[in-house]
Amino acid sequence: MSVFVREIIDEEWGSYFELTGAGYGVLVAAMLAVLLIGCMISGAGGKRQISTRVLVFSAMAMALGTVTSMVKVVDMPMGGSVTLCSMFFICLIGYLFGLRKGLLAAVAYGFLQLVTDPYIISIPQMFTDYIFAFGALGLSGLFSDKKNGLTTGYLLGVLGRYVFTFLSGMIFFGTNGAAYNMAAPVYSLIYNGAYLVPEALATVIILQLPPVKQGLLRVKEMAKV
Repeated sequence: MSVFVREIIDEEWGSYFELTGAGYGVLVAAMLAVLLIGCMISGAGGKRQISTRVLVFSAMAMALGTVTSMVKVVDMPMGGSVTLCSMFFICLIGYLFGLRKGLLAAVAYGFLQLVTDPYIISIPQMFTDYIFAFGALGLSGLFSDKKNGLTTGYLLGVLGRYVFTFLSGMIFFGTNGAAYNMAAPVYSLIYNGAYLVPEALATVIILQLPPVKQGLLRVKEMAKV
């Protein structure tokens, strides 16, 4: 395990792990593997279900999600932040192309976040906070063809991420609640809600603006061409 991560002992933050060069290489390889597996999955008659158009749109959305995730309006002390609508771009993939493609892209984005901004205290925490939590944003694909599907799917994706970050906060960081006289579940609900809820509300408000609605409808049409 020391080949891929190294343990850091900090007097203030305690023990956590930092990725080595080999660790970053493995994560990049895993992210590429997720995308390649998606490309290789075939449907009826051998027709590929993931086309070049899907890959291009997904790559653009992931790039936008990564860039906007670095614009932190509020940066929480123990991880998590209110960003410039970064979750929306990942949820958009599910809305445009459906659940399976949305989940594949969201899981790949989780690996990408792990590469760009990692905070690891254990392997289970890493999977819960990054792969599962960000992967849950792909649940937006459940409402791909529904009325108001973008807003509803986005909220479902954020809720999915909230569930996993709540579990992570309760299991792996719950002891921090003692400093605020809170039980671990209450602390995790409040802490993770403090950055996920404001970003979700701000994004939903932006999505209701007529110019934004019209622009996204155009993007939907382009994606189906």
